[in-house]
Amino acid sequence: MELQNRENVLLAIGIIAVLILSTTKVVGADKSEVTVEFETAFHVPVGQRQLFLDDYGIARIENLRRTLHQPVKKGAVIRPDRPWENVLQTRCAPAWDPKVKRFKLWMITSTTIPGVGEMTYAESKDGIHWTKPNLRQKKIQGTLENNIVTVDPKLEWPANAIENVVFDPDDPDASRRFKGLANAHSREPIVSPDGIRWKRLNVPALPSNDESNLSYDRLTGTFIATLKTNSAPKTGGPYGRSQAIWTSKDFEHWTNLEVIFHVDARDQTLGLENMQARLADPTLHHPFIDPAGGFVDVYNIGVSRYEGLYIGFPALFHHTGRGPGPDPHIGFHLVQLASSRDLQNWKRLGERKTFIGPSKVASGAYDLTQILPPTGPVVRGDELWFYYTGIKYRVPPKDARKYGAVCLAVLRRDGFISLDAGGKGGTLLTQSFTASAKKLFVNVDAVQGELQAEVLDWNGEVLAVASPVKGDLLRGEVKWKRGDVADFTGKVISMRFRLRNAAFYSYWFDEN
Repeated sequence: MELQNRENVLLAIGIIAVLILSTTKVVGADKSEVTVEFETAFHVPVGQRQLFLDDYGIARIENLRRTLHQPVKKGAVIRPDRPWENVLQTRCAPAWDPKVKRFKLWMITSTTIPGVGEMTYAESKDGIHWTKPNLRQKKIQGTLENNIVTVDPKLEWPANAIENVVFDPDDPDASRRFKGLANAHSREPIVSPDGIRWKRLNVPALPSNDESNLSYDRLTGTFIATLKTNSAPKTGGPYGRSQAIWTSKDFEHWTNLEVIFHVDARDQTLGLENMQARLADPTLHHPFIDPAGGFVDVYNIGVSRYEGLYIGFPALFHHTGRGPGPDPHIGFHLVQLASSRDLQNWKRLGERKTFIGPSKVASGAYDLTQILPPTGPVVRGDELWFYYTGIKYRVPPKDARKYGAVCLAVLRRDGFISLDAGGKGGTLLTQSFTASAKKLFVNVDAVQGELQAEVLDWNGEVLAVASPVKGDLLRGEVKWKRGDVADFTGKVISMRFRLRNAAFYSYWFDEN
C-alpha cells in the first residue's frame, strides 16, 4: 500500500488488515482469478481543497470527463512607459509584503540603450495599478531617478540580474525575509530585508543557463528552483532545452532532485499540429521562416505549491525556423499545465492543451509570440491571478519599440480542471479517509443542474444524504437532509458526489 502522507501512518496501521492493497487477486476453486477492489485510505487535511488534476483520493469516476480551463486575460498591467524601457519581463510571482502592505515585483528590463539590460522593481496596493519608485541605486542616462534594483551598481548584464524573488515570512532573521537568485547564467542565492537592498550569501551558485524560476512552499518550508539545462547526456532531455529541479530548506544548501522536466515524442507531434494551426490562422502573428524541421522544447517552467499538490506551468517553445542575427531561433511559446505530488513524478494535464496562448494581433496585446509562464497563482479571494510575460516578437523588426510587458490572467479559484457531467449524470467516489471536520464545501458550477453529496461507510452503505446543490458556487456549503457529515468526525468514511449538468472543481472540509 502506498501511503500518501506520513501523518496517515497511524491510521494505516490501525486498518492494515483491510487496506493491504488497492487491488488484489483471489484464486477460486477452479483456479480462475477474480479481481477484488479495495479502497485505499488517503489523508484529507482540514481546510485543504481536493482538486481533480490527478487521481489522488479518487476510487472511481463514472460518466464524468475532465476539462481544462483557461484563465481570462486582463491585458498588460506593467508596461515599458519610461523613455529608456523597451521590454519588461518577469520570472516571479508578485510577493505581498505585509509590513508595507504592497505587492512587489521584479522585472528583467531591456532598454533602448544598445547592450544595456537592467533589473527593475515595481509595487502595487491592489495588484493592478503599479508604480515604479525611484530607488537611486544605479545611474542610467546620467540619472539615479529610476527603479533599477541591483546587488552591486557596478555590475552589468548578465551579472546584474535578480531574476527570481520570493518572500519568506517564516525566517526569524528579518534581514533575510526576501530571497532571490541573481546572475542570468548561474544562480547566486541572495537575501534582502525588503526586496530592494540585497546582499550575496557566501554559498555555491546553482548551475543554470539563461532561464530559471523560484517558489517557496510554505507548507513544507521548501524552496523550489527550476533551472534550465540544454540537451546533453545526464544534464538535459532528448529534445533540446529542459528544466532541472533543485530544493532547499535553508536557501543555502541545495539538493538536485535528479529530475529533468523535458518534452517527448508526443510533444513533437502535437507541436507540429500547433505550428500548422497557427500558420492557418490569419489573426495570429506568424513568426515563421521555414516550419519544416521544427521541434519543441521546454523554455521555462514555473512550479509552485497549490493546496495538496505542485502545479507546473511549462512554456513550450515551438521552433519554427532559423533566422539571421545573434538569436537564430524563430518560433513561439505556449504555456501548458502539469502536476506532481512529490516534485519528481509529473503528469501533463488537459491532454497537453494550451493553458495560456497567444492573443490576436488586432487586439493590440503584447502576448502575441513569446509567453513566459507564471511562477504560480496569486490567490485573491475566489480568484487566481497569474502574472506572466508577453512579448510581441521573438525577433523584433528593426523599428520595434516597447514590445514586451507584464500581463495578467485570472481564473476562478481551483479552476484548472473540472469534472463535468451531462444530462445523464455522473458519479465521483472518493477513497476512504478519516473525517475530521464538521462542514463540507464544494466549488461547483451547477447553474443548469445540480450536485448531491453522500457519506458512505466501508461497505458502501449510505450514512448521510445532502440536499442538492444548485448554482455557480465558489464556496458552497453542503446542507444535509438525512444525517450529517459532522456525525462521523474521527470515523473512516468515503464521499460520493452525484452530478448532473454540472462542472465540479473541488471539495474540502472545514469548521468555518
